[in-house]
Amino acid sequence: MNKLALDTIGQQFFGSGSNNPLANSSNLEGVGKIVSLFLNIAFVGAGLALLFFFIIGGIGLISSAGKSDPQKTEQAKKTLTSAVIGFVIVFASYWIVKLIGQLLGISDLIF
Repeated sequence: MNKLALDTIGQQFFGSGSNNPLANSSNLEGVGKIVSLFLNIAFVGAGLALLFFFIIGGIGLISSAGKSDPQKTEQAKKTLTSAVIGFVIVFASYWIVKLIGQLLGISDLIF
C-alpha cells in the first residue's frame, strides 16, 4: 500500500518517465547516501577548519612571544583553546554518528 502511494505521488509530480525518483521505493536509499555524503563532507570540512585554526593560533602565539603585548598572546591562546574544544566536539560527534550507525545496522554511514 505504501509503495502504491509513492508510485502515485511520483507520477503526479515527476511524470511516469525514468527520471521519476519516487517511482520505486529502492530509490529512497538515495536519501541515505546523500546524508552519508553530507556527513563525510562535514567531517572533512571540520578537520580542515581545525587545522587552519591550529596554524593561525600557533603563528599568533609564536609572533607574540617576543613582544610586550599580552593581548595578542591571550588572543592566540583563545584561538588554540577554541580549536582544541572544536576538535573534541568533532571527534565525539564522529564516534556518536558511528555508534548510531552500528546500532541501526547501517555499516557505511560514514566511510
